[in-house]
Amino acid sequence: MPYVTVKMLEGRNEEQKRALVEKVTEAVSETTGAAPEKIVVFIEEMSKNHYGVAGKRLSDE
Repeated sequence: MPYVTVKMLEGRNEEQKRALVEKVTEAVSETTGAAPEKIVVFIEEMSKNHYGVAGKRLSDE
């Protein structure tokens, strides 16, 4: 049973997240041969104040 975790900044709407789960499931099924009903996709959203690039939080920009 494949488990996939997608980490991304918050801000996507429900339709975008739904489409992401569908596309990731399709890609994993096609590449691994796993049945779609056995594929689990986790979405972990991070706030911009919990994410930094080049020494600065994204919320500070």
